[in-house]
Amino acid sequence: METTEIGSRAEFALWAIQRAQEIVTIEGATFALAARDMDEEALASSAAGLGKAIADAMLEVFDGLLAE
Repeated sequence: METTEIGSRAEFALWAIQRAQEIVTIEGATFALAARDMDEEALASSAAGLGKAIADAMLEVFDGLLAE
């Protein structure tokens, strides 16, 4: 994963929007397909993947704040 330096609120907002788009594109699509197919096992797995991706993004930015 590429490191991004965030120096302002606007840069943080841009990072958050881009990161959310990545998560929705990858994890959200998998979740939606599982829902469409009514595959409960895949739905649970993809929901967990979506939650993990969100948590990882939050930790990513939090870890960056600790470096300062």
